[in-house]
Amino acid sequence: VILSEYRHITEGDVVKATGRILEVPVGEALLGRVVDALGNPVDGKGPVETSDYSPIEKVAPGVITRQSVGQPVQTGLKSVDSMIPIGRGQRELIIGDRQTGKTAVAVDTIINQRGTGIKCIYVAIGQKNSSVANVVRKLEEFGALEHTIVVSAPAADTAAMQYIAPYAGCAMGEYFRDRGEDALVVYDDLTKQAWAYRQVSLLLRRPPGREAYPGDVFYLHSRLLERAARVNAEYVEEITDGEVKGRTGSLTALPIIETQAGDVSAFVPTNVISITDGQIYLVTDLFNAGIRPAIDPGISVSRVGGAAQTTIIKKLGGGIRLALAQYRDLAAFAQFASDLDAATRRQLERGQRVTEMMKQNQYEPLTVAEIAVSLYAVQEGHMDDMEVDQLLAFEKALHAHARDNHAELLERINETGDYDDEIEAGLKALVEEFKSSGAY
Repeated sequence: VILSEYRHITEGDVVKATGRILEVPVGEALLGRVVDALGNPVDGKGPVETSDYSPIEKVAPGVITRQSVGQPVQTGLKSVDSMIPIGRGQRELIIGDRQTGKTAVAVDTIINQRGTGIKCIYVAIGQKNSSVANVVRKLEEFGALEHTIVVSAPAADTAAMQYIAPYAGCAMGEYFRDRGEDALVVYDDLTKQAWAYRQVSLLLRRPPGREAYPGDVFYLHSRLLERAARVNAEYVEEITDGEVKGRTGSLTALPIIETQAGDVSAFVPTNVISITDGQIYLVTDLFNAGIRPAIDPGISVSRVGGAAQTTIIKKLGGGIRLALAQYRDLAAFAQFASDLDAATRRQLERGQRVTEMMKQNQYEPLTVAEIAVSLYAVQEGHMDDMEVDQLLAFEKALHAHARDNHAELLERINETGDYDDEIEAGLKALVEEFKSSGAY
């Protein structure tokens, strides 16, 4: 199979195999660059200066060399960090129809890793060049490109290049994982990779199966996503020949799957849901209703991220998912019921406020402390006496007040993530002081 441009080859031309296993350049030199699926630069900034190469296909770390997920990846999104926490080394699927904000969630997560030491790899598969350029421009604008590698296999590339792009991005992430560092890789999106693989397989006359995919389409994604893991210090020491001691490494994966008309029971979506450690499910109805990110808290789940969640967010956000789920049920029922009792009305009003509170603009990730302040204000009923459409303006002013007058408290929360009586008293004083000032 010829990987790159093949249209200039005509019948009778000699085509030779190199005899080498397919490999890509890896290392720090790739950070801040845009490369194709073979690691060749496509950003016009000159060659990539690196002597390190890695095969794109590797065996995933075994059970013994892995370590359980215990540290968080902060996305900066209130709804994700409070209800669907992601840990370092986890595989969390982002799934939804087209135009529901899947890429926005992933890009915001990359932007929020600035200053955390997590290296990011964004793999764009089968997208328009203009879409990839827009993502690169936004990453540059928010200072996130310097810790990010962009691997681009756009729609104009051959099916073979789109098929290998995720493996190339994964190999680049594994370089950091195997040196005791943390990396995050986004595959945007694996539906298009499966389409490309189907195309290649059908051209090679492989027997088609369900939905015309080849029989090994599950293995296509499982061997990719199993390479995302948290590895223990012994593994890192062995891989680096003793150069790096006492440090665990991690590779976190955020695969994206595009569904057709919300059908999560199709072949590829069910495969990837079964492989990953949870999913963030984005819904068109919520997106159109102005609830963005349009996350459905009923179906979205994180199977291992809870162990990595920051203590303060876990304590304050514990009731959020339940409140939202109950609100959705009650809201549907309340459309038909005319007289509601006081308790139901209270629950509906609280649900409206929590839903409004979870809205967030794109490219505006929040710190742990800012999320904690917002969760505290809504959970403790400090917003119950306000109009719903005032909440986001109130929240913005509250954050500004906290940064100006309670910087030490925010710093302490960001550094420790603890939640004790002193921090609770500090949050209470902060919110009450702000409300009494009427500065909103």
